[in-house]
Amino acid sequence: MGECEVDGEEKLIAAANYLLQELRSGKSLSRDAKKALGSLLSELSRVVVAIPEDNNRYEGDEIETRLNLVCEKIMTREVDETMIWDLGSDAGNEFLDAVNELRVLIDRLDGTEEDVSLRKAHDVLQTAMARLEDEFKHLLVENRLPFELEHASFRSEHALGEGSFGAASTEDLILGSSNGNNNNKSRRNSEEILVRPEVISDLKSIAETMFASGYDRECIQVCTTVRKQALDEFLYDHEVEKLSIEDVLKMDWATLNTNIKKWVRVMRNIVQVYLVSEKSLLTQIFGEETCFVDTVKAPVMQLLNFGEAVSLGPRQPEKLLRILEMYELASELLPEIDALFSESSSVRGEYREVMRRLGDCARATFLEFKGAIASDVSSHPFPGGAVHPLTNYVMNYLMALTDFSQTLDSLLMEHDDVEDLTIPPSPDVMVVVEEESGYENSSSTSPEKFLAMTKHFYSITSVLESNLEEKAKLYRDVSLRHIFLLNNIHYMTRKVLKSELKHIFGDKWNRKHTWKFQQQATEYERSTWLPVLSFLKDDGSGSGSGSGSGSRSLKPRERFQGFNTAFEEVYKAQTGWLISDERLREDVRTKASMWVIQAYWTFYSRHKNSVSERYIKYSTDDLERLLLDLFAGSSKSLNNSYRR
Repeated sequence: MGECEVDGEEKLIAAANYLLQELRSGKSLSRDAKKALGSLLSELSRVVVAIPEDNNRYEGDEIETRLNLVCEKIMTREVDETMIWDLGSDAGNEFLDAVNELRVLIDRLDGTEEDVSLRKAHDVLQTAMARLEDEFKHLLVENRLPFELEHASFRSEHALGEGSFGAASTEDLILGSSNGNNNNKSRRNSEEILVRPEVISDLKSIAETMFASGYDRECIQVCTTVRKQALDEFLYDHEVEKLSIEDVLKMDWATLNTNIKKWVRVMRNIVQVYLVSEKSLLTQIFGEETCFVDTVKAPVMQLLNFGEAVSLGPRQPEKLLRILEMYELASELLPEIDALFSESSSVRGEYREVMRRLGDCARATFLEFKGAIASDVSSHPFPGGAVHPLTNYVMNYLMALTDFSQTLDSLLMEHDDVEDLTIPPSPDVMVVVEEESGYENSSSTSPEKFLAMTKHFYSITSVLESNLEEKAKLYRDVSLRHIFLLNNIHYMTRKVLKSELKHIFGDKWNRKHTWKFQQQATEYERSTWLPVLSFLKDDGSGSGSGSGSGSRSLKPRERFQGFNTAFEEVYKAQTGWLISDERLREDVRTKASMWVIQAYWTFYSRHKNSVSERYIKYSTDDLERLLLDLFAGSSKSLNNSYRR
């Protein structure tokens, strides 16, 4: 042996001693260090297994003697039903030593005339391989550790209220409460341990022996079967069913919604944790990604098939938020899928295709939602002039979609790049959008950042307002038309101001719509109280009853009588009308009170001494108190014998 060879061997021994010292010190190792040591262990095992004995040490009868001893040792274990590795790693290693020696003896006998001994050796080797296959499976099954889903914070629930789109009218949609799209992402930063660490080296030793003996396919098959079953059981335990596309398409929304929530939670954990851990486990056992794809392909495709089925279903508004959540998750996990599967893998290609279909489905569902608003026709006026279910549904829907601003905007941008809006916004809408883009430019959620979504949101509210104006025409009472529009435009404005929608619509839209509902309040006051208060003018005739008696001058007592009748008609009708927003209701009542009380007090002060008290039915205090009954949603009548 040359001087250089001696020096190299001394360095190798020194390095090995240093590694032993460090490993026995109990220090924690980094992931890179563990990976390096794993590669070293793999190489050392290869060297040891590849040259277990000096093939030239057996000669003549000694081969036969050793063969008998080795075969007896192996067959003794075959008779014993106790699993070898249950007795400890030492017992297992003794068995592997015997198998490895048998393989060496077979190599020595090969090419000789000892056919009987060679057949015997091959038979025993086959028996040993079957036993190692059982032992390998037993170790994998008995030492499997449970994989628990990490708690995932689902998007909080906001009820969208009573809608107008069929099934959507009774469903609550699951929305996100966060401003951005990242707040609810649940992720573990480390791999999960799927099999007890202390048996990894035993599994690796068995695999190396079976591979060296030409039984690599059998070893891989048993590992694939056991590990696939583990993933299947995980999905089953978390109620992820094997569903066909037809099964999914037949689901009602409540069932589908539940299944989508399961899918989102399971998909995130499986891709970010389970598959990464599975790949690591198989690499530790086999030294390479020998059977990873075969192990996980079927369960992963099961999850992807569900996503495809959802994308093929009817494009109903209540599904959009869940579909966006699925698409957003799929986009987020794409880099990890690319890292887990090779470019040629069918799983990788199918994943991208399902993600694309979910995106197309989400975009189409949103665009059809706009059309559904325009086509929502009512044949009867909504009771009491209250906030219409359509307004409630649409505004809560838009508010919910702000949780997916970046995702939705990118999807709509792709659509707008190739065709115009399905429902083109009016010129006024486009002007406001352009102005707001500049006005809100400093905001992190400005329309300039989400321009495509902003344009569509403006279009939706424009269509909604047009629809509400048509619904208002169903009321015969002009005053009730104004109350209806007041309620609904105020509701729209309040929803924008009190949510992330304010960043989408901007200040100009808010100012414009605040003016709009205030204008409706003014029109209500004029249409309701001008006819009533006309009885209290000394220079004209009352017209509250609509009798057209302008040619006849009324006496003060007749004016009191006319006012009383007109006021009672308003009271009976408008106590049944509803303004649900307390502050708005008080504002309208207060302004009505200012109109009525001031005019009534002035007329009363002028004529109280000339008109009999029996014609003066109400005091100003009575009127002020009665006006507080308006817009409570419960119709009341005043007794004709009412006296102050």
